[in-house]
Amino acid sequence: MLGNLLIISAVSMGGLGAALSVFLAFADKKLKVEEDPRIEALTGILPNTNCGGCGYPGCRMLAEALLKGTAPSNSCVAGGNDIAKELAKYLGVEAKEHKRMLAVVLCRGGSAEAERRATYRGDMTCTAADITGGDKSCSYGCLGYGECVDACKYDAMAMDGNGLPVVFYDKCVGCGACARACPRDIIEMHPEDHKLFVYCMNRDKGAHAKKVCKVSCIACGLCVKDCPVAGGIEIKDNLAVVNYALAPQNNESTKRCPTRCIFSDIEPQVTKASFYASRQKS
Repeated sequence: MLGNLLIISAVSMGGLGAALSVFLAFADKKLKVEEDPRIEALTGILPNTNCGGCGYPGCRMLAEALLKGTAPSNSCVAGGNDIAKELAKYLGVEAKEHKRMLAVVLCRGGSAEAERRATYRGDMTCTAADITGGDKSCSYGCLGYGECVDACKYDAMAMDGNGLPVVFYDKCVGCGACARACPRDIIEMHPEDHKLFVYCMNRDKGAHAKKVCKVSCIACGLCVKDCPVAGGIEIKDNLAVVNYALAPQNNESTKRCPTRCIFSDIEPQVTKASFYASRQKS
């Protein structure tokens, strides 16, 4: 009797499973949403690095936005002008010029310049160190644990011997991953024609700023006075700020800076090859 019950149960379960399989196969066929083949074609044109620089989580999502017309043809920062032209050609729209963006690390307070307040023994990431303040006295500067370097998918950054990240401008595609990874927002994305930068984010008053870092902005205002265009540089919250719509991108405003925190010596000239060549010499 028990054996018969087991056989009946097994047959019933098997029949139910088979019926459900047939139903699911039918439902999959009837309810399946056919994807526009153009999405696959656009995804094939894109670099498929999924860097997020376009503002979308991945290249496929950008392809969908391009097809809908909600994203311009020059949205792919990693692809540059070449990809922008290919996308525009495929979509049958006018090609828009891609303006190259570059990452700029706005801090020069490395191990040699920044005062140490403690020994940090926590998790060696910038995010973790930022919670306790890390080991530097400056609460605005680079923490030095390289989270931005780890975030870069293009091998366009490295930590130097002074505990600061360096951007290789022959490799940087302007995706902004490093800037998003920095918990202190000291990395900004700028058009490559921006040359003049204040390499400091410290908003403390001058005396304290100078005490915690040798190369901090002390809000002395000399750059403001020396700027040939009124309003080209201003002091805001104890920090010199460049107005890129007005300020000439040269060293006219920087010659009297007592801490050399503002200049236009064009760090973008650093390349991956030159960086590692200099390290081998040292």
